[in-house]
Amino acid sequence: MTLFLLALLLAQAPREVPAAPHAARLFVKAAHLIDGRSDTVRDGLGVLIEDGRFVEVRSDAPAGVRVLDLGNAWLLPGLIDGHTHVLLQGDITAAEYDAQLLKESIPYRAIRATAAARAAVMNGFTTIRDVETEGAMYADVDVKNAIAHGVIPGPRMYVATRAMAPTGMYPLAGYNWEIQVPEGVQIVDGPEGVRKAVREEVKYGADWIKFYADRKYYATGDPKRPLRSWVNFTKPEMEAMVEEAHRLGRKVAAHAMGWDGIDAALAAHVDSIEHGDGFTDDLLERAVKQGVYWCPTLYVGVWVAPGRGGLWPEMVEMSRKAIGNGVKHGARIAFGTDAGGFPWTENEAKEFALMVRGGMTPMQAIKAATSVAGAMLDPICPPQAVSCLGSEVGSIEKGKHADLVAVDADPLKDVTVLEHVSFVMKDGEIVKAR
Repeated sequence: MTLFLLALLLAQAPREVPAAPHAARLFVKAAHLIDGRSDTVRDGLGVLIEDGRFVEVRSDAPAGVRVLDLGNAWLLPGLIDGHTHVLLQGDITAAEYDAQLLKESIPYRAIRATAAARAAVMNGFTTIRDVETEGAMYADVDVKNAIAHGVIPGPRMYVATRAMAPTGMYPLAGYNWEIQVPEGVQIVDGPEGVRKAVREEVKYGADWIKFYADRKYYATGDPKRPLRSWVNFTKPEMEAMVEEAHRLGRKVAAHAMGWDGIDAALAAHVDSIEHGDGFTDDLLERAVKQGVYWCPTLYVGVWVAPGRGGLWPEMVEMSRKAIGNGVKHGARIAFGTDAGGFPWTENEAKEFALMVRGGMTPMQAIKAATSVAGAMLDPICPPQAVSCLGSEVGSIEKGKHADLVAVDADPLKDVTVLEHVSFVMKDGEIVKAR
C-alpha cells in the first residue's frame, strides 16, 4: 500500500479497507499513545511494526521505513471483547431465542455470524472470546478459521464451542415431550460424562470450556447476599470439568450470576466468572486470591431488562454496585459485553460508559479491554515447559500482534469516544481508515 493511497484513505470518512498484505515494515505515529499497560498517556510517539508484529515504541521512524501519520489522534491497542456470541442475534425474550434455534439452520446462523464478526472488527475489537454457539454446534470454529484464513473480515477469535449444562437446566424448554427440540448447550451429566464432553469439544477446536453454573436467580433483601441462585452441576461434576480442561490445556469460563453459582464456580477453580451480578465482598476476596477474571457484561443487562421485566431491572443496579465493589477489591475485571445477547447492530463499546458509571476510571476500563483481557487469554503452560509465551494481544509491546485502533478525541476525558474509532489495524493490516 503506497503512502499516497494511505493519505487518501485517511482523508475520507471511516470506511472498511479491503484486506491487503501488510507492509514488511511500517511506522504508525499519532499525537497521543495509550499502550494498554501504563497509566499515563505518552505524546509524540509512534510504533514500529514488522511482519504484523510490534517491534518497538519510539519517537521517530528508522530510515527507509514507511510512515503512517494519524495526526492528532489517540492511538490504542486493538480492543478485546471477552464475552461474545457471534452465532446469536439478540434474545430479549425466550421467543426470540427459540426462533433462532427452531427456524434458522446452522449454515444460515453461520452466515449471520460473519456479519457479526465484521461489525466487531469495524468497531475496533480485533480480538474476541466467543463463549458458546447457543445450539450451533461447532460453527464458531468455522467462523474463526474463515477469519484466520482471510476468507471473511473479523477479529481474532478464541472460541468455546458448545457450553455445557445438565439435563433439564437450559433452554429450549416447555415443548411437547414427544418432540425432540434443539438444545442451546451440550447436555452433560455425571463426572465421566463431563470429562468426555470436554475431550470432544477440545477435539473439535475449543480454545476455552464454558459451562452454566447457575439458573433461577432470586433477590433476598440481604445486603450480604442480595442475589441468590440455583446451582446446576454437582461439585464432583464441576471439579471434573475444570480438572479435565486444565489437563488438556484449556481454561474454563463459568456463567454465574447469583451468589450460589459464583461460590460453586470459585470452589471448582474456574478461570473466569461471566456476568457475576451477585458478587459480594467474600466472593470478591476469593476471586482475587485465586486470580480469577471477571467479565461483568453490563450492557446486555441494560438492553434486555425492560423486555424481560421481573428481577432483571433490579439486577442491572446490582451489577453496577458489584463492579464498583470489584474495583475496590482489586478484582481482575476484563471487558466483556455479551454481544449477541443484544443485536450486533449495537456497538459493543457502549460497555465502556457503563463500566465508568459503575466506578472504574476511563483508564481502568481501557485496560480491561486491552491488557487485562489479554492476560485472561494467556495460554496454560505445559508442566515443566522451558518457555511458554504469554498473551500475544492486549498491549503495544514488542512481539505482540500489531493490532491498533485510533480515536479523534481523548478517551480519558470522554470514554464514549471509543464508540467511534476512526482507524483499525489488525496484524499490521489496515482494516478501517478515514
